[in-house]
Amino acid sequence: MTTTSIKSGKPAQERAEDDAKVRATVETILKDIETRGDAAVRELSLKFDRYAPAAFRLTPSEIEAAMAQVSARDMEDIRFAQTQIRRFAEAQRASMRDVEVETLPGVVLGHRNIPVQSVGCYVPGGKFPMVASAHMSVLTASVAGVPRIVASAPPVNGAPHPAIVAAMHLGGAHEIYVLGGIQAVGAMALGTESIEPVDMLVGPGNAFVAEAKRQLFGRVGIDLFAGPTETMLIADDTVDAELCATDLLGQAEHGYNSPACLITNSRKLAEGTIREVERLLTLLPTAETASASWRDFGDVILCDTHDEMLAVANEMAYEHVQVMTDRDDWYLANMHSYGALFLGARTNVANGDKVIGTNHTLPTKRAGRYTGGLWVGKFLKTHSYQRILTDEAATLIGEYGSRLCMLEGFVGHAEQCNIRVRRYGRKNVPYGTAAE
Repeated sequence: MTTTSIKSGKPAQERAEDDAKVRATVETILKDIETRGDAAVRELSLKFDRYAPAAFRLTPSEIEAAMAQVSARDMEDIRFAQTQIRRFAEAQRASMRDVEVETLPGVVLGHRNIPVQSVGCYVPGGKFPMVASAHMSVLTASVAGVPRIVASAPPVNGAPHPAIVAAMHLGGAHEIYVLGGIQAVGAMALGTESIEPVDMLVGPGNAFVAEAKRQLFGRVGIDLFAGPTETMLIADDTVDAELCATDLLGQAEHGYNSPACLITNSRKLAEGTIREVERLLTLLPTAETASASWRDFGDVILCDTHDEMLAVANEMAYEHVQVMTDRDDWYLANMHSYGALFLGARTNVANGDKVIGTNHTLPTKRAGRYTGGLWVGKFLKTHSYQRILTDEAATLIGEYGSRLCMLEGFVGHAEQCNIRVRRYGRKNVPYGTAAE
């Protein structure tokens, strides 16, 4: 395979060193929250967000007051987005059915899809308050039937962000907290004197939030391992450099460490896109952030063929993958490792992030090799059950079970089978031996 790096970002070693610093910081903070509870959370909120109200949980009247600050147009847009997301989530939920089947006469096996009982939904704030993340986590959990949905977002300018509060409330949150960063996910997962712990954490966040979720995994479930947002364009000469540059910078503005990559078989497009990025950075209001991402985490990779482009893309397994080629359906059929696909020049990541209806909480850092993104099924646990209805079935299964248990040396296991062979099959099986 012949590939050429036209532009590359920060070396992997430097990225690993950055990750190590984040890990150490998060570990220390989580231990403090676990040890000191509310006191630690309050100190952290004051330190990082300059916010320490009497209570971090919003009351119904505070929720109403926040929502009253949202303009009619913004509220209409929020409701429109939630309608699209709800429709798709409901269709996904309808595709997941409980199962019951009689595999042998008298032997019934099945499974039930049961909602997780409590979920903590984190919604990022900071420089870019992520209103849409409330739809993606809270609303989707609501469609799944989660009975306790806790939502948390940091304050913005020293107060709850009105549109985020509106999105959380309309999405179905039962508890809304004004808490950000590690202190939010730590409090929801570990619990404090005032916050009951949850069973699962979901939602995107910065590197510190992502690392906190990673370290808390096991104590609680998480939606997926996620880092800074990633965007990849797979493009040929059916599109132009301005479109590609716009789409790369549209995601690079998320943060200083948001990877953006172009894979193409057109040198003209590769070089033209680099020039267009530099031009647009002179115009983009968020250029300070986007330029740092492009400088340190931007890649342009030139391949000879579409097969090579496909192989590179699957290996990199980026979060957002835009495909703009003369064979988009071929990529849809053959891509296997990614967060979400955006097919055709009319489609873009921003629509997927905000309004189109699919979920924007997606795997990063090559996690698309083994998991998909957040969806209604992430909030459901599939539990199996078994039932034997007849004496004949109990005897038949018991005889096989007895022999297979003895094959492995588990005599106590075998006796669980044998006692039923004796009782329901009225057969004489000496204690501690395999059934005939």
